[in-house]
Amino acid sequence: MRPLSLLFLLCLSAAAMAAPPVDALLAQLKAAQSAEDAKPIEARLDALFLQSGSPSVDLLMSRAAAAEAAGDKDTARKLYDAVVDIAPKYAEGWHRRGLLQSDTNDDAGAMVSLQKAVALNPRQFAALEELGEMLEDYGDKPGALALYRRAQALDPQMEGLQRHIDGLSRAVEGQGI
Repeated sequence: MRPLSLLFLLCLSAAAMAAPPVDALLAQLKAAQSAEDAKPIEARLDALFLQSGSPSVDLLMSRAAAAEAAGDKDTARKLYDAVVDIAPKYAEGWHRRGLLQSDTNDDAGAMVSLQKAVALNPRQFAALEELGEMLEDYGDKPGALALYRRAQALDPQMEGLQRHIDGLSRAVEGQGI
């Protein structure tokens, strides 16, 4: 029993050391001095969020992205649907599906997918911002402002976010005297 316990602990510590540095990257993102400095950090976080841990899901995601890039949105939609069916706890599948739904004017579907993405990964700052834009478009200014602020807390340099926050702050909270 003892050798198995030791092996388990070694595997556990190796997994912990190999764990994605999401917290470290989010800290770097908060410390970024400009949107330009933030871009490579955002890209690294995006790559980490994209990792599903399943070769099948990764293959479906890459094929969906390729179909989308080729303009075949129907195929991309079917592939993203398959991803969320087989991996319903994979936030990025919901996120990418929501983006495609938004792009194809399926706003109701996009809102559901983006809400699911945010519920599964509350640190997915891009999904928070995208969902905020949708809420703002539909007139839910307080809801949009709350999402924009959550996104900004994670990524203070996200382009255009401060402009949204400033405009909605005045509309929702009024302007000080």
